[in-house]
Amino acid sequence: MANSVSVGIAANPTLQASLVELIRVTSTVLPADVVRAVTAAKGDEVTGTNAAYALEVIDCNIGLAKDKSQPLCQDTGSILFYVHTPVGYDQLAFAEIAIAAVQQATVKGYLRQNSVDALTGKNSGNNTGPGTPDFHFHQWREDHVEVKLMLKGGGCENVGATYTLPHPKFGGRDLAGVENAVLDCVLQAQGQGCGPGILGVGIGGDRVSGMACAKTQLLRRLDDVNPEPVLAGLEQRVVTKANMSGIGPMGFGGKTTLLGCKAGALNRVPASFFVAISYMCWAFRRQGVNLAADGAITSWLY
Repeated sequence: MANSVSVGIAANPTLQASLVELIRVTSTVLPADVVRAVTAAKGDEVTGTNAAYALEVIDCNIGLAKDKSQPLCQDTGSILFYVHTPVGYDQLAFAEIAIAAVQQATVKGYLRQNSVDALTGKNSGNNTGPGTPDFHFHQWREDHVEVKLMLKGGGCENVGATYTLPHPKFGGRDLAGVENAVLDCVLQAQGQGCGPGILGVGIGGDRVSGMACAKTQLLRRLDDVNPEPVLAGLEQRVVTKANMSGIGPMGFGGKTTLLGCKAGALNRVPASFFVAISYMCWAFRRQGVNLAADGAITSWLY
């Protein structure tokens, strides 16, 4: 792999520089839609409460990270690349260069050293190893490359869940059962996972594809509207009811338990009905770029 990476770097240093910059911005600058949601939440909380104080600290952290180009969170988290490439594009070379970019970004301090061997617990020291970074490649018929990056911390990943319907507590294989399962996930989290959170929900599929769908939903903007009216209604109800729970930021109480909920649905086999919930913390680190043929950034996506 090392020799292949070297060849890839020599062939396209522009692409590596672009990916390092994507990592830097993703790690240190919260996207505008998330900042707007945090600002709105601050306005909803009662001055002098623990909830208001928690959001003030969050807001301060957002500003400091951006000004100093330092990581928003002490946990680099899972490094997830979602890449659309033209037909015929060398995805193997892209992955090699992206791995080198992650290593370089770690040396520069844009990513903290947070990747450890699952068997030994040894830190790789450069945020790379089996399964990390994690690549999701898709071909399309556009003439440019689109790269979206998400850094998903372990604390919020810990409070995600997959539910199986029907369930004696949550109900049947219908939207009511889905809604109850999602709200139970919020209740079980109780402010853990660095709330206020954002939920990605995958309905259907299998245990793998359902959670993959849930995580993909987190690539949507917080202020978008689901084109499927039934899912749009579900998203709105989940946020409204969760914010009536009183859990609040970091579990301190208050009106802001969730900043958003995004849901998608997949076909399933008749024997199974899964509801996968991917919980994201307030440090909603996702960003994306469009790349020219030479690897240069032509536009930012969030």
